[in-house]
Amino acid sequence: MPAKSSSPPRVAVIGGGPAGLMAAEVLSQGGLQVDLYDAMPSVGRKFLLAGKGGMNITHAEPYPAFVQRYGARHAQVAPWLQAFDAAAVRGWIHQLGFDTFIGTSGRVFPTDMKAAPLLRAWLHRLREGGVQLHMRHRWLGWDQETLRFATPTGELRVQADALVLALGGGSWARLGSDGAWVPLLQQRAVPVAPLMPSNCGFDTGWSAHFSSRHAGAPLTTVAITSTDAHGAQVRRQGQFIITATGVEGSLIYALSAALREQIAAAGSATIYLDLVPDFSAARVHAEVTRPRGARSMASHLQSRLGIKGVKSGLLRECLSATEFADTDRLAEALKMLPVVLTETRPLDEAISSAGGVMFKGIDGASGMLRAIPGVFVAGEMIDWEAPTGGYLLTACFASGRAAGQGALAWLAARGLI
Repeated sequence: MPAKSSSPPRVAVIGGGPAGLMAAEVLSQGGLQVDLYDAMPSVGRKFLLAGKGGMNITHAEPYPAFVQRYGARHAQVAPWLQAFDAAAVRGWIHQLGFDTFIGTSGRVFPTDMKAAPLLRAWLHRLREGGVQLHMRHRWLGWDQETLRFATPTGELRVQADALVLALGGGSWARLGSDGAWVPLLQQRAVPVAPLMPSNCGFDTGWSAHFSSRHAGAPLTTVAITSTDAHGAQVRRQGQFIITATGVEGSLIYALSAALREQIAAAGSATIYLDLVPDFSAARVHAEVTRPRGARSMASHLQSRLGIKGVKSGLLRECLSATEFADTDRLAEALKMLPVVLTETRPLDEAISSAGGVMFKGIDGASGMLRAIPGVFVAGEMIDWEAPTGGYLLTACFASGRAAGQGALAWLAARGLI
């Protein structure tokens, strides 16, 4: 067994997002020397941008439902969350000096709704704990067991007793998550699933007429029926936005994983819009077929059901002239209007990504790579995904904590601490 050094082991953390920062915190609290490297000029850039509209830090949903939000990977993600769940995230924020509150949707926010003060307080605590931050250091891989970094002053080579990689997925490359790490790990026999867009928009092939008039229009008070990953029908109510090429927004993002897989398998996916979710099908049929005199059908739908603007445009876009003139078909379409999605928007536009380091290449919940002992992975670079609403951030925190603890345990087992 190696003899203990007079100085504590040195651990490198590469990636300054939530997962990397959490791993650095755990390691520094364990008494290790921690150097955190990031290619960007400052850390937490995606964290800050995600918090611009209100820092949704986690979700107050009960744990059994919470863990199911991770879909096909919920069993693999569960050990992270069992050790650091939503309540623990809130407690950690409170320790940083910030109160939290639960919004009407169950989402949890810092009281001031801002990401920047939270990040500043966190970085202060990390620096107080001895974490050294090295910005504009882009990881180039290894030379034997030595880490290589491109820096403004030339290449830097670093020796570390353990390594935590928290390099993000492949979305929002301008903020640092560019997926450049994929070939570096594949060269070391680490299994990596292709990176794919998650929480993403979709293209539909709108006509130029519809797109020019309604791109950017929000669809509020609507519901979507679609097919989930198990082939069962699901219905969700909320809102989304018409784009120049298709659809995006919270309601679409919540369904994006299953829709993406349907498109990959069949070439397209169909969602069904309920444009009047507050009205029953019987009520809609009665209103549509009610005598309208000399009024146009468009005027009739607006006065009886509030259908106007983008909703009226969608009916014209998705129905033929014959279907629109058939009152029975029109009433049916108001409750189940088919919209065909043809492809996902590009990965770099997505809020997050799926794919990444496969769980079969990771040694249990510790995050250590089976192919490279002493190297741990955390965050979005692992092959899991989740909807927005605090679930992404919670798992990034929790996996970073697990990787930090895994590195501590591995170093201890080798007699280095």
